[in-house]
Amino acid sequence: MSEPGRRDPPGRGLASRLIETYFRAAPVTVPIYAVLTAAAVGSLVILAVGSNPVDAYGALLSGAAGSPGAIAGTLARSTPYIIAALAVAFGFKAGLFNIGAEGQLLMGALAAAWVGSSPALAGLPAVAYLPLVLMAGAAGGLLWGGIPGVLKARTGAHEVIVTIMLNAIALGAVAWVVTSPDPVLLLDTTASVPHSRPMAASARLPELIAGSGLHLGFVVALALCAVVWFVLERTTLGFEIRTSGVSPNAARYAGMSVPRIIILVLAAAGALAGIGGAGEVSGGPNGYLTPGLLRNIGFDSIAIALLARANPFAIIPAALLWGGLLSGAPLMQLRADLSLDLVLIIQALIILFVAADAIVRFLFRVRRPKRDDELGEQAIFAKGWGV
Repeated sequence: MSEPGRRDPPGRGLASRLIETYFRAAPVTVPIYAVLTAAAVGSLVILAVGSNPVDAYGALLSGAAGSPGAIAGTLARSTPYIIAALAVAFGFKAGLFNIGAEGQLLMGALAAAWVGSSPALAGLPAVAYLPLVLMAGAAGGLLWGGIPGVLKARTGAHEVIVTIMLNAIALGAVAWVVTSPDPVLLLDTTASVPHSRPMAASARLPELIAGSGLHLGFVVALALCAVVWFVLERTTLGFEIRTSGVSPNAARYAGMSVPRIIILVLAAAGALAGIGGAGEVSGGPNGYLTPGLLRNIGFDSIAIALLARANPFAIIPAALLWGGLLSGAPLMQLRADLSLDLVLIIQALIILFVAADAIVRFLFRVRRPKRDDELGEQAIFAKGWGV
């Protein structure tokens, strides 16, 4: 201990500050460590099947970002994950586990496909048609997100159970509307493979790079991240959402309407997911909806939101990682003679180490959080998982 009036040695003070900075950076470093740990364990799996991890990961990286075309493909693949994860993260901030992004994506895509292929609107210019298509997607997702919000706020029904059931209903409803031959609702009767009517040319999101699959929806996704961050961090509503997520009782004591917040958050999360679904139909290479178009995106977005710790801006690199894994997997399979299932194993390992962050903290000597904001964030995640 230093004597009174005597300063600590400069080296000791610097070391203490560096250590404290390291611990304070835990919300950023722990997810990164989780990815690195997952890659290390994945290397053991690759070795176990008789392949070289360096060659496998090199091919994976090359397929994801080895050329301008590969980078554009990764960005395109990541676009729906950014928006869907944003919808999940928005619910997390209010202590709500929105597992219904899958159904909300589908209902948004269905509404957008219906509006975008309507013969009555075929003559609209793109400047009017594109916003209308995205608004239709938002409305479809908002409806599907608002239902569990109202049920939870008014009856106490758990959002996890309700949204899981609504996912199944959405999948069945989309399959029926898109493929039903009698009555014909949205089916393209001229196609050999069942799908919806094609979107009008003026209802299609333009490509940012010709032939890459990267469309204007990527810019929309980035803009939505900024909007959600602003709402959460710079508005009174955002303060109410975060307060309700940490402590509903404290929010009620402060005069906030927790039921109103629940309905609003789940409806808004559904609208976000609906925009993502609309973007995939409008900006996709085919320009029509099939029942399997958005499969697993909603569930993968839960992992991305957890990896990003529900931070709207951190969702972008987390989704890019996810999109890169998917984009690079075919080249890894080709060059390293590995199954595409290895990517699923790595994704599962990432989820494992993010969810069980105590393992990562132990391996990398990161202490448990002491600051109020980190403890509040952990409370939100625990509440979202039903703890």
